[in-house]
Amino acid sequence: MSNVAVFRVVIFGVLSVLALGARAASDSEHPGTTPGERAYKGAPVPEHLKSKDVVTPGAPPLTEQEFAKAKQIYFERCAGCHGVLRKGATGKPLTPDITLGRGTDYLKVFIDFGSPAGMPSWGKTGALTPDEVTLMAKYLQHEPPVPPEFGMAEMKASWKLLVAPDKRPRKKMNNYNLENIFSVTLRDAGQIALIDGDSKKIISIIDTGYAVHISRYSTSGRYLFVIGRDARINLIDLWMKEPANVAEIKIGLEARSVETSKYKGYEDKYAIAGAYWPPQFVIMDGETLEPKKIVSTRGMTVDTQEYHPEPRVAAIVGSHEHPEFIVNVKETGKVLMVNYEDIDNLKVTTIGAARFLHDGGWDSTHRYFMTAANKSNKVAVIDSKKQELTALVDVTEIPHPGRGANLKDPKYGPVWVTSALGNANVTFIGTDPVNHKEHAWKVVRTLEGQGGGSLFVKSHPKSSNLWVDTTLNPDSKISQSIAVYDINNLDKGFEVLPIGEWAGLKDKGPKRVVQPEYNRAGDEVWFSVWSGKEEESAIVIVDDKTRKLKAVIKDKRLVTPTGKFNMHNTTYDVY
Repeated sequence: MSNVAVFRVVIFGVLSVLALGARAASDSEHPGTTPGERAYKGAPVPEHLKSKDVVTPGAPPLTEQEFAKAKQIYFERCAGCHGVLRKGATGKPLTPDITLGRGTDYLKVFIDFGSPAGMPSWGKTGALTPDEVTLMAKYLQHEPPVPPEFGMAEMKASWKLLVAPDKRPRKKMNNYNLENIFSVTLRDAGQIALIDGDSKKIISIIDTGYAVHISRYSTSGRYLFVIGRDARINLIDLWMKEPANVAEIKIGLEARSVETSKYKGYEDKYAIAGAYWPPQFVIMDGETLEPKKIVSTRGMTVDTQEYHPEPRVAAIVGSHEHPEFIVNVKETGKVLMVNYEDIDNLKVTTIGAARFLHDGGWDSTHRYFMTAANKSNKVAVIDSKKQELTALVDVTEIPHPGRGANLKDPKYGPVWVTSALGNANVTFIGTDPVNHKEHAWKVVRTLEGQGGGSLFVKSHPKSSNLWVDTTLNPDSKISQSIAVYDINNLDKGFEVLPIGEWAGLKDKGPKRVVQPEYNRAGDEVWFSVWSGKEEESAIVIVDDKTRKLKAVIKDKRLVTPTGKFNMHNTTYDVY
């Protein structure tokens, strides 16, 4: 094959962004494409949704096929941390002015072995083959492809109302205890599993976008919203005899977050989703996903006040104090309070925080939004009632809380907890400005965990345990286990539970343990044991009180399980 010359038009993510989980369509809709091809690759991309690839002089040569494959891998594995344009955020910048100087051999080592700061060991764990590691080291020395925009016309073209609201059940048609179901991401299958938390049985497997990042339940508890990294949103009706998709839409080419309106009088009325590319958010009808309003997030950074072309939308939460969505804009370091009382005359309050805003969740009162500015090593505290920044709290390297964990520290009172990608620290921040004013919005305690590479911490109001994963740690003994602390005796240190071993998996896969999640009662903790797409994975359930193994869920349909979202705890922000 000939080397790529100057420009060539290729499909941006035809094997990824629009791929896994694409719905088969008739041959008349996509001539020349078989249903089998569409099921794997997705439908052909229209000309106006194609992007241009630029080959950098001096970079290692790549064939057209190699370039396309590398771009697919980058989307699936790298873009979330490093950015579509590779300008960096959670991960380091990977633009050619940096990567060309590093060279292929240096980049291969870093991709292969990762780092304790949260860079996965893609080669060592088998996620990438040696040839793919070499390919990515070469690809990163070329200019990043610039994907196309995605506006209202593209959104409406992608929108499918599969079952109209007036054709849906008027009452719950199944006997499931909906408050204790789990939506489990099957990352590489482009699906979710709905699992009955009572019986531990799979209710159904539902096709979704690729690598669902989060699941959110509507305030009424009837609907489940999931969003894939390919920016596809699925609306699932849980009242159906067999829960199923009733609407879907794509809101861009890459995304992470979706949320529904929670304020009294607006329950289930609106949904909002934020895109990584293009950098924007969209407000949709909460029952149909019909797009109503798109808002770009491009603009100036909060610190140097320079223009940034890719300010991605990270965490979004629904306010309990006002009819507002709280939107994190990662690269500019701004928090947007988006008022949905009148979306035709949209009011947005902009709060300067710090770069690069990422995950976050509520304190125990649901008034203060605690959110990590991970590369600034800070946690921003947003008062959702007063609609203002309360504090910027200094923490340690690359905080990554998920939604965080709320608990009562025996010495300092109510605290919110985050772990970190960059080191072993587990950081406690005081959150009670009324009864513990002297500790409020300060780091009051720092525990040492197993190591860096933690993604999630978890506790529960009925529990005396704090659970901390280390999913991305390069040491397999650490990534395959969980650390658990006794809240009433924090100085004792942590106990290590061998969750990966308890799963009893036959394959030699990575067995990464990720995201502890409680059941409705708060007496069980569920863990994903995440191996490769072709390897066996599992869900491991631990008794919270005894810390003993309670159950293991295995099923060939559980392909790369990662995030788990209990309906009650997610709806009512219990964490």
